[in-house]
Amino acid sequence: MKVSVKFLFGLLLVFGLDSKSFAQEKDQPVIFKIDIKNKAQVIENFGAAGCWFSEGIGKYWPEQKKEQIAEWLFSKSFDEKGNPKGIGLSAWRFNIGGGTAEQGDSSGIKDFRKRVESFQNPDGSYDWNKQAGYIWFVKKAKSYGVENLIAFSNTPPVQFTQNGRGFKTEKDYKSNLKSDKYGAYAGFLADVIKHFDAENLHFNYISPVNEPQWDWSNKPGQASQEGTPWRNEEIYKVTTALDSALTAQKLSSKIMLVEAGMLNYLYAGSGNTNRQIQNFFGKNSKLEVRNLKHMSDFIGGHSYFTENGDSSLVQIRKNVSDTARNYDVKFWQTEYSMLADGFREGTKEKRSAIDCALFLAKVIHNDLVVGNASAWQLWNSYEPGSPDFDTRYFLIALKPNEKHTDGEYFQTKGLWAFGNFSRFIRPGMQRLIIDRSDKMTDLKAAQIVMLSAYTDEKGKVVVVAINYTTLEKRVKLNLANAGKFSNLRKYITSASEGDNLKPYPVQKLKDEVILPARSVVTMVVE
Repeated sequence: MKVSVKFLFGLLLVFGLDSKSFAQEKDQPVIFKIDIKNKAQVIENFGAAGCWFSEGIGKYWPEQKKEQIAEWLFSKSFDEKGNPKGIGLSAWRFNIGGGTAEQGDSSGIKDFRKRVESFQNPDGSYDWNKQAGYIWFVKKAKSYGVENLIAFSNTPPVQFTQNGRGFKTEKDYKSNLKSDKYGAYAGFLADVIKHFDAENLHFNYISPVNEPQWDWSNKPGQASQEGTPWRNEEIYKVTTALDSALTAQKLSSKIMLVEAGMLNYLYAGSGNTNRQIQNFFGKNSKLEVRNLKHMSDFIGGHSYFTENGDSSLVQIRKNVSDTARNYDVKFWQTEYSMLADGFREGTKEKRSAIDCALFLAKVIHNDLVVGNASAWQLWNSYEPGSPDFDTRYFLIALKPNEKHTDGEYFQTKGLWAFGNFSRFIRPGMQRLIIDRSDKMTDLKAAQIVMLSAYTDEKGKVVVVAINYTTLEKRVKLNLANAGKFSNLRKYITSASEGDNLKPYPVQKLKDEVILPARSVVTMVVE
């Protein structure tokens, strides 16, 4: 049937669209002006945690299987067709265990895989053969050239806790650490760092508290993992003790705080674990840690529970950025997975792998662009689950046997969507301020096209675009002060089976770029 353009415009008017907007949508790609002199924050790393399942995989799984998992996470190489072999993580998070594995079922943690050994025995001696599976992955990260190793603790060793367990049994929102064991706990962490320094496994950062806002209490036998709350005053006490212990051991690792359970706790609230930017980096605060010798120059928070709707997603991150800027401290997003149901975006159905991957990319984009995050780290690298639906907690889906001594493993679309950021945006690159011709706000862009750009000291430009729509989109890059760059190469992650950071032919920089429907596209300007 032949239909006139006039008739089509008439239909558009009926549905509330005028002919001008239709013509712009049809004929004009959105132009993104990128000036490489207009710089924002330095990007320090993209990382992931190797928790719980590292022990079984690293210790028992067949060599070929665990080597492939490590390659997917850490490799920066390409195959003969130009496909990335891995996502090139630049940070790896290692959990220093609290000794619940040695307690067995009496630990009170119901899943044996989430009990973790401790390097320190109850008599104070050390056994460095502990956590062998975890350390296998740390060594692999090092061998692949991962730039940042991060050690974090969920609980002090059980011999230092008030109830002799790796979690709380009393719901009082106070630390489980005995009041006279702050020095012992700090000394333990420093001993671990010193040992691995001698093994040529240097941890750039040590995080002594994790998600201090949660009560972490449970009945014995029902606890899901190690954990303890910490009040701000207790965090200050353990931080100063750790600074002294690191100094005494002549170590160079930096202390990483505070791994807030939600981003809101960094700037808002009135309780004992709130307003942590103001409390720990305010010049007139009695809890200020800025000037400690080993204190890092950032504050870390977790993006959990802060992405239920695009309005919250954007506004909370703006609040974090504004507060961090006012207190002259950088912000790192140090843990995120789709723990809450925000990723369902109003549906009750299972979400496909590409839907989850796109939501993950959207959170990363907003943490970087609106939240001004200097680093972004994911929970978790691998967990049991399906690679096809609700891939909310992991990059690699596991199907382990009952004892977790072997199993199957599957890459997910989330792995490669994360790789659109982690593989090409390397430590030291700077985010660039972008001007878009459609003048779309961050809030509106969250359902359409999101785009961010980064440059290194040599002027190389990397652009990551997220097409959140079910339609193909067209964009053009307008680079200012970028020298003589004339070409770009696309790497695409989409629902298509082969699109796992798949390279596409080089094209001219001046030509428009096609963003496939429901895709994440990295453009490397050459």
